[in-house]
Amino acid sequence: MKKTICELFAGVGGFRLGFDRLGSGWETVWFSQWEPGKRVQWAHDCYLSHYGDCPDLNGELHTCEDISQVDKSAIPDHTLLVGGFPCQDYSVAHTLASSKGIEGKKGVLWWQIRDTLIAKKPPFCLLENVDRLLKSPAKQRGRDFGIILACFAELGYSVEWRVVNAALYGAAQRRRRTFIFAYRNDTAYGRAMAQYTAEELIGSRGLMARAFPISAADEYKSAPVGTDLVEVSDCFSFPFEKAGVMTGGTITTADVTEIEERPVTLGEILEEKADQKYFIPSDKMEKWAYLKGSKRIDRTASNGHKYTFSEGPVAFPDPWDRPGRTMLTSESTLNRSTHVVADRSTGSMRLLTPVEAERLQGFDDNWTNTGMPDRMRYFCMGNALVVPMITRMGRILDGIVAGEQDL
Repeated sequence: MKKTICELFAGVGGFRLGFDRLGSGWETVWFSQWEPGKRVQWAHDCYLSHYGDCPDLNGELHTCEDISQVDKSAIPDHTLLVGGFPCQDYSVAHTLASSKGIEGKKGVLWWQIRDTLIAKKPPFCLLENVDRLLKSPAKQRGRDFGIILACFAELGYSVEWRVVNAALYGAAQRRRRTFIFAYRNDTAYGRAMAQYTAEELIGSRGLMARAFPISAADEYKSAPVGTDLVEVSDCFSFPFEKAGVMTGGTITTADVTEIEERPVTLGEILEEKADQKYFIPSDKMEKWAYLKGSKRIDRTASNGHKYTFSEGPVAFPDPWDRPGRTMLTSESTLNRSTHVVADRSTGSMRLLTPVEAERLQGFDDNWTNTGMPDRMRYFCMGNALVVPMITRMGRILDGIVAGEQDL
């Protein structure tokens, strides 16, 4: 197989960078990155500054357009489809035109992935999403992920997934994300994997187990998911655990115990010197301390119900001797989730610099220093994935695509 990639919802290129670092010949033949309602497409521009643009099969450039308006058949053929797509409400309904058709909720980007799978039929697919995907929505736990699995089953794919805490596998951030690996059942790899039980795939044989080794898996649970997407949307609920497989329309899931590696600590990624603009002014210190502290606040709901809102403290400053907390798109703003560190040189309290935010995600220094303002550099990193996690999975894919993997 050719080592070709199509990257949807590409952001500033985390998937591409992760595969490039392998140095094993992966080529991204097309990508898409478009932020709705934004006059300046900062992430797309950053991506272009590193990699340039990608024409489609008609020789046209559509990489910075609404993906729902893109002709999927014009996307170049590829072996691997990748993307970090938003967690949304994936509920579906029958279309009016056909009882066999379905329509997804408007604007939900999963359906663009599905449309691409239908049009291009890539052998493999690697996706990233938030960890809560497995439990959403709250009123019908597991339905949204069930719809995704049902889509893959309908199209002839099997699926593995893992919720990965990047800090457990050597990264500088305690970031939990769901990674989804799907493969077509009619590939050599799909036929080879069919000889193993779901327990063997979760424990040692699957891509996720090879990329993110575990010491144990327990409490296996199984259930059919089917391929009737409307029925899944209306009725399906399932307690997904952080590891699992779906093959032949049957789900098997289990909690797992990771084999932890030495993480990178927050102190290790701090710059020696930081610009004064990142230091917290003395007149703002009281507000920061309040936001980071524990609280018990009496409140009254709109219906008159009285209750007490409470939250525990957040470390202030963030400790040097452990990985950072999950970085959000609001990083650097005055809020509870923003990292605050003691400066390496002065000991004074300050925010992370944009370079440190890039290091938390495993990007090269100044990756986003492409003309965008600091606020957008933080925003793009808060939206990004932890690049070394992609490289780990890419090493296993190298062997799979080359046919050299010990299956």
